[in-house]
Amino acid sequence: MEVFRSGEGGYHTYRIPALIVSAKGTLLAFCEGRKNGGGDAGKIDLLLRRSVDQGKTWGAIQTVAEMGEDTIGNPAPVVDRKTGAIILLMTHNPGKINERQIETGEGARTVWITRSKDDGLTWSKPEEITKHVKKPDWTWYATGPGNGIQLKSGRLLIACDHTRAGNKERHSHLILSDDHGATWRIGAIAEEKTNESTVAEARDGSLVFNMRSYHGKNLRAVQRSSDGGLALQPLTMDETLIEPVCQASLIAAVPAGKRPNGVMLFSNPAAKTRTNMTVRLSKDDGRTWSAAKVIHAGPAAYSSLAILPNKSVGLLYERGEKRAYEVITFAVFELPWLTASWNDKKYPEFNTAKLTELKETGDEIRISVTLGRGAHEGSMKRGAKPLALHADQDILFAETPKCLYVRDNEGKLLKFKYLGHSSLPVPPAKK
Repeated sequence: MEVFRSGEGGYHTYRIPALIVSAKGTLLAFCEGRKNGGGDAGKIDLLLRRSVDQGKTWGAIQTVAEMGEDTIGNPAPVVDRKTGAIILLMTHNPGKINERQIETGEGARTVWITRSKDDGLTWSKPEEITKHVKKPDWTWYATGPGNGIQLKSGRLLIACDHTRAGNKERHSHLILSDDHGATWRIGAIAEEKTNESTVAEARDGSLVFNMRSYHGKNLRAVQRSSDGGLALQPLTMDETLIEPVCQASLIAAVPAGKRPNGVMLFSNPAAKTRTNMTVRLSKDDGRTWSAAKVIHAGPAAYSSLAILPNKSVGLLYERGEKRAYEVITFAVFELPWLTASWNDKKYPEFNTAKLTELKETGDEIRISVTLGRGAHEGSMKRGAKPLALHADQDILFAETPKCLYVRDNEGKLLKFKYLGHSSLPVPPAKK
């Protein structure tokens, strides 16, 4: 399902998704609204849409933070289980300067925080916390982007990154709070050539710190912590987690507040280019990855995972047909789908497609699904319950010579008889 489409709502581009589930079970989808262009600088506001029905529908776009013509973004939300507050960290800089100028001292990158005590309906005035979480010789700084976590101890953790002055070394780091988000401090700092990062709690209470890497190997970097994020073990490269040097998402696959069981989920564009959005599953706290499914084979970039109240998996991610930043989409699926032992001939990989038509006639339901320049038709017998689908929405879709498979808005798999395929007309070339 489309949540943000670039060019609509008064913004040129929507980027940098972050997904989290509130204490009341509401889904909060954050992103940057880039007003006048798709670049990382300029007037950028921090936006939000809420869903109270596990992603079936989404409320109107809310502006959580905006600072005139400046940049305010990199959403990194976390929920405090005791207070129920939603805490959002973000970063700010003058809109006329970019990352390279900040690294050379031409402007400052600062860190801010806002809170919601009413399930994301309203937000406090942003407060600056830069002096508590940024060292004097750090220039560039980014929170997240993506969800923070709360440990069993109650500690809140946000994965961040920074660049040092002088040598311009890139490092991921953690910031933490032991008082429900009232105050924050710097935790562990990763080895060099690391960048945008994500953190998850393992079954034994240790942490897995997974990082975008500039080691020139197109692989994710990993460090672990056994003391709640104060120190890190030596860096290793995960030989399975291929990346195009891009943000990714890592979560423990349990609902918020539940004890981690060793199962983790990881999402990123699993290629050397920003394509092939893939979700992987690990049963041993991210040491090995035993299952994977492609969500969108085309252009794709940043993503954010969450476990929904019904225990299905939600994925908020950037994707498109020609470029990765056309749409921020919400997909939902169940964990068994990742681990099912279907082979490609019987059950091919899914892609994000458009459900362009859904008709109910007598005891038959017909659908038309558009993927690229192709339209696919399918039918099934009407059941006792209405389908959790509607026309003109994004879906997860796969096809075989005899069947169409569609995952509905509740994560269930629907099987349609394949009626045929046709090619859509090619639009006339622009003059």
